[in-house]
Amino acid sequence: MLPEAVDDAERVPHGGTGDRDLLEFSANVNPERPDGVRATYADALDGADRYPDDDYPAFRAAAAAYASRASERDVEPADVVPTPGGLAAIRLAIATTVEPGDRVVVPTPSFGEYVREVDLAGASAEFVPYREVVDLDASALASVALVIACNPNNPTGDAYDADALRALAARCRDADTVLLVDEAFLGFAAEPSLAGEPGVIVARSLTKLFGLPGLRAGFAVATGRERDRLATARRAWNLGAPAAAVGAHCLRDRAFVAATRERVAAERERIVDGLPRGVDAVAAEAGRDGVAPFVLLDVDATGLAADAVVAGCLERGVAVRDATTFRGLDSHVRVAVRTPDENDELLSVLAAVVES
Repeated sequence: MLPEAVDDAERVPHGGTGDRDLLEFSANVNPERPDGVRATYADALDGADRYPDDDYPAFRAAAAAYASRASERDVEPADVVPTPGGLAAIRLAIATTVEPGDRVVVPTPSFGEYVREVDLAGASAEFVPYREVVDLDASALASVALVIACNPNNPTGDAYDADALRALAARCRDADTVLLVDEAFLGFAAEPSLAGEPGVIVARSLTKLFGLPGLRAGFAVATGRERDRLATARRAWNLGAPAAAVGAHCLRDRAFVAATRERVAAERERIVDGLPRGVDAVAAEAGRDGVAPFVLLDVDATGLAADAVVAGCLERGVAVRDATTFRGLDSHVRVAVRTPDENDELLSVLAAVVES
C-alpha cells in the first residue's frame, strides 16, 4: 500500500443498515444461521484469554474440506489462508501480486472495493465489462499483472460458465498473470469453485452464507507461489479465536448449506416473478439466470429515479440498496433474497412505491 495513494483514496459505499427497525434488503446476508453457533462462540470465548493458534488447524481443515466439495481439485489445509472476511483475502491477494504502475483488469459493474484496493497499491484499473472478462486473450493478458473476476458477479448475480472460467485461468497461467476469483456468494449456489486451480487465488467469505457478517471470517485458497506469498504476508493471529471456531463449525454444516441453496433458488425466482410493472430483473432480462442471494432491479420504466425508490422503501420500513453507486448503473437498485414472509413484504412495498 502506497502512502501517497491513501491520500487520494475514498471509502466505498456498501449496503447494510444498523437500524434494526428496518427490514434489511440492502445487504446480501443469509437471514438464517446454523444451529450451535452461539454455543460454539461461547466456548471459544472462554479460551480467548490466550492467543489463538496461528496455524488455525481446525479452521483450515474445515475450509479445505468445504472448498474441495465445491471444486474439481482437492484442496489441502496448507492451501487455505485464514482471513478476517473475504475482503481481507482480496486485499492480501492484491498486496502480494500487484506493484506500483501495474495494470489490473477489473470487472464492471462489480464490487467497488476492487478499484479501491488497486488504487491503494499504486496500480491502475483497466475496466472490462464483467461478462467479457472470460474472453480476454493472450495479447490482453500479457500486459496485466492481475485479472479479477467476481463469481457470481455482484451486483448482477449471474455466474460465469465454469469451463470458460477455467480456460481463462489456463490463459492467465500461460501469460504469468494471476487470476483472482472473488467467490463471496458462490456458497449460495451449486456452482463449481476454482479453488485449488494453479495460478488462481480464490477469496471466500463465510459471514454472508452463514448469516454472521459482524463476525468477520473468510479465507483465501491458492497453491504454489501465490499460496506461499499469501501465507507469508498474512498478519499473525488475523482471525480471532471465536471467529475461527464458529467458522469451522459452520463450514462443516452441509445440511444448512443445502437448505439455504434450495430456499434462495426458490425465493429468488418468486421475487423475479412477483415484481411490479416497470421493475425489471436485470439478469433475467439478459437471459441469464441469477444464482446469488440478491437480484439487481432496473427501475427506469417506473419513471422513478433509483434514489426515489430507495427513499420510498425506507419510508415503508424496508432498506434496499441504491445500485447507482456501481460503475455504469444509473437506474438500478439491488435487493437481497430473504425469507418467504420478508420477500412478500418487499414485493408489497415495491408495488406501493412504484404505484404511488
